[in-house]
Amino acid sequence: MARLHRRAARGQHPSPGPWPGWFAERRLVPYLRMSADGGALSAAEVALVEQVISRIDGYGGSEPPARVHGDLWPGNVLWAADARAWLVDPAAHGGHRETDLAQLALFGGVPHLDRVLAAYQDAWPLAAGWEARVPVHQLHLMLVHTALFGGAYRSAVRTTAEAALRG
Repeated sequence: MARLHRRAARGQHPSPGPWPGWFAERRLVPYLRMSADGGALSAAEVALVEQVISRIDGYGGSEPPARVHGDLWPGNVLWAADARAWLVDPAAHGGHRETDLAQLALFGGVPHLDRVLAAYQDAWPLAAGWEARVPVHQLHLMLVHTALFGGAYRSAVRTTAEAALRG
């Protein structure tokens, strides 16, 4: 874990390796450390997330990077009166395309999520087992919330990590 933390702290440059290692080093580890150091997570919750990190290579990272929004939770989708959707507050980067779709399901989900997912599947079908990987992709934003807002999101981190481990 300390090795991953030191590597993540070196800066934001393109990762030479596949998505799973990048996601662990750049998304999960830094926010896990901030959450733990701030007292937002107990040792048991830290251990759960560390288990997810230790299994990260098994969570479907063989696709090439895709341009993703990077912060596509439902609050960053604005719906116009004419039913068009506008995406705001991007953190665009090359990442795993399942991440944005998983984030759309957070906090009650974006309106019409079933239609969004069906349209996505028609245009560019997701790899088998994508539904089981949703919690892995959601874990980053849950850790951001414990890092920023404290223990109020502790149970969400625990539930998400447990779901990822079951997946």
